[in-house]
Amino acid sequence: MAQPRGRQTWLFERVYLLSSAAVVGPKEGEGPLRDDFDAIFPTSYADQSNWEKAEQKFLREACDRALEKSGIQKEEVGLFVAGDLMNQITTSSLIARALSLPYLGIFSACATAGEALAVGALAVDGGHASAVLVGTASHNATAERQYRYPTEYGAQKPDTAPCTVSGGGAALLARRPGGERPRIRISSATIGKVVDFGAKNPLDMAEAMAPAAADTLEAHFADTGTGPEDYDLIVTGDLGIYGMSLLRDWIRRRGIDLGDRYGDCGAMIFSREQTEVFNGGSGTACCAVVTFGPLVRRLRRGELRKILVAATGALHSTVSVQQGESIPAVCHAVVLEREEG
Repeated sequence: MAQPRGRQTWLFERVYLLSSAAVVGPKEGEGPLRDDFDAIFPTSYADQSNWEKAEQKFLREACDRALEKSGIQKEEVGLFVAGDLMNQITTSSLIARALSLPYLGIFSACATAGEALAVGALAVDGGHASAVLVGTASHNATAERQYRYPTEYGAQKPDTAPCTVSGGGAALLARRPGGERPRIRISSATIGKVVDFGAKNPLDMAEAMAPAAADTLEAHFADTGTGPEDYDLIVTGDLGIYGMSLLRDWIRRRGIDLGDRYGDCGAMIFSREQTEVFNGGSGTACCAVVTFGPLVRRLRRGELRKILVAATGALHSTVSVQQGESIPAVCHAVVLEREEG
């Protein structure tokens, strides 16, 4: 059963990531991680009639592939934990309807993948579900329209602007170490606090999220008695190129140097040569597809042994921004470890 450690961290005794899947749209498929995604749709419509349905297609496809690779039947899954960026997390709820599984809808904006893994692992380790399916998705056209400007407006964007990732990611968690090999264990999760240092620009969300990432990473290291040197890789969710330097500055003030072990999913998913990616990837799918695709595969191949994934999220809405509110942010961190033998 999960044990609390320090103020913000849970240690898990027996939670395995049986399988995972990541599916993406065409722009993501042109990036440097293309070979480690499960599927790349050739158009942003993903064979659907509109972008909202395409987002649902991404999540359903990821869930189906994760279930197929896990070797267990859908009826054995005791809980589906998911969230997204659509109003009232509509995408996740509609997929929950289609899956017909017990469902917890969650929201931590772009940190939703981290929250889903933490909640799912807690349910598994506590014996409340023998298997839990977690997932999230986003779409560039739906999120940009909701949070910034519709893409068809052609609005000018600064270099700090994020590019929402189109894709979906899912993972199957369980107490028994079946599924894909070698085994991957979720050993801990650090639940972040909401942090707000007054950033107000929705075209520069890294400014809002970097302090939250620093706060959670500091808490994780303090709670677990570890440091950056104990991990092969530490990744944030979607701070992007500009946000990475901000995080280094924030956490250096707390006496922590991330060194060369640090990366960011938003900076990884696109190449600098691609057009209109600006600061890099963002969206609920950003951390999910990079983690459940390339990073999990690197763990299974033995290129990585232990990674710390710190999913980042800006908790604003169009209404709050228009009313002059600053942008609160949160970061949830999860440790994934490869088990040898």
